[in-house]
Amino acid sequence: MSGGGLLVAGTTSDAGKSVVTAGICRWLVRQGVKVAPFKAQNMSLNSFVTREGAEIGRAQAMQAQACRVEPTALMNPVLLKPGGERSSQVVLLGKPVGEMSARGYHGGRQQRLLGTVLDCLERLRGTYDAVICEGAGSPAEINLRRTDIVNMGIARNAGLPVLVVGDIDRGGVFASFFGTVALLSPEDQERVAGFLVNKFRGDVSLLEPGLDMLHGLTGRRTYGVLPFRHGLGIDEEDGLRVSLRGTVRESAVAAPVGEDVLRVAVCAVPLMSNFTDVDALAAEPGVVVRFVDRPEELADADLVVVPGTRGTVRALEWLRERGLADALRRRAAEGRPVLGICGGYQILGEHIEDDVESRRGHVDGLGVLPVRVRFAREKTLTRPSGEALGEAVEGYEIHHGVAEVLGGDPFLDGCRVGQTWGTHWHGSLESDGFRRAFLREVAAAAGRRFVPAPGTSFAALREEQLDRLGDLIEQHADTDALWRLIESGAPQGLPFIPPGAPA
Repeated sequence: MSGGGLLVAGTTSDAGKSVVTAGICRWLVRQGVKVAPFKAQNMSLNSFVTREGAEIGRAQAMQAQACRVEPTALMNPVLLKPGGERSSQVVLLGKPVGEMSARGYHGGRQQRLLGTVLDCLERLRGTYDAVICEGAGSPAEINLRRTDIVNMGIARNAGLPVLVVGDIDRGGVFASFFGTVALLSPEDQERVAGFLVNKFRGDVSLLEPGLDMLHGLTGRRTYGVLPFRHGLGIDEEDGLRVSLRGTVRESAVAAPVGEDVLRVAVCAVPLMSNFTDVDALAAEPGVVVRFVDRPEELADADLVVVPGTRGTVRALEWLRERGLADALRRRAAEGRPVLGICGGYQILGEHIEDDVESRRGHVDGLGVLPVRVRFAREKTLTRPSGEALGEAVEGYEIHHGVAEVLGGDPFLDGCRVGQTWGTHWHGSLESDGFRRAFLREVAAAAGRRFVPAPGTSFAALREEQLDRLGDLIEQHADTDALWRLIESGAPQGLPFIPPGAPA
């Protein structure tokens, strides 16, 4: 017998689907329910490698952690990794299967994957008491409904009730709720059980008359009003949406342990991937992390990070165009700390041979690390572990570039020369002892009297965040009614709201 299920949809992208899904998962697992997350199709440059070597969206890995289960490819069978405005790499069941234009994907390939994603969902429902699914974008994207496999397409085929989340902080949430339902076909509307308000500020009693009117207009109730909370935007999906200059990762409130703060500047390269690597730095008391796109913004930085990217050669050109390449070379020559991760590591090397990603052939790198990179068609997807700076380290690798290290001192799988460091390992800074040792080296090289907090545990902080999400659901949603939805499906007899989807 299949377990229960629920699809969390949104009025828009970034309405809060990922964190609401994680919150419901954490609330359920605390009630003793065996639960798993699921997202049929994810477009994201932030990904993760499972223990079996499958690449999935980081949001689903975070949701699996909320469920206290190991993430698997079943939880995100289709991952699209944008390579530009018009094309993406298609990752199917954790393995890349090729590049495809948006027109080609929505023109037929997507619909052919419906059977695959339904099979993955059914396998999860056969194993778990409940599966909490996350939609993508809006279910009312009428131009894409015919080939949809992630919103109403999967809700209809799998018989899932749908909860629509709206971000009231943006304004217009009542119109968004009503319009979302009114643009669905009668058959799709039957699956939409009701609404969840996200990011509310103020007195809920002032909102209640509107919720009552919404119920009268749609025949659908609101299952909760979640208050606005700072610091819950964990593991965002889309690197393309990170605003460039001035974006600051939220840092811990605690004051620095030493006399100085440590300033980290992250180069906001095009197609930036796995920028969540710097979250562990931002979690350290006294570390301030910001994204930058101008060379003068590197001047006061104690550490500059060149992050991963889905377009290494394009990112390299961008750094040169903006004068950041010269600034990075000067930093390296002056012995000021620079850390390159994955694509950023490749950029810092001597040259790149790329007939796979950009198909540009031989391209000179910045030449600050003795490394030569050749892009292979086969993608490296591993979960390495080892030791660096006298501390145990774990990470994960997602890259086509194969690096030949010709000198320097060993550093994880890469190397360091002076205070320039390079590695393919994502997630290494989540290893607490290694992160503290690395920051001590950075502080000494930068001449800062910064001292890493001795007790910061990134894993514990992540658990606290997930528990806060579970608390939001438990304290501000009608959990009895939510469980009835998960167990029994959408209520019968929900009214049709005209005009419905266009013919």
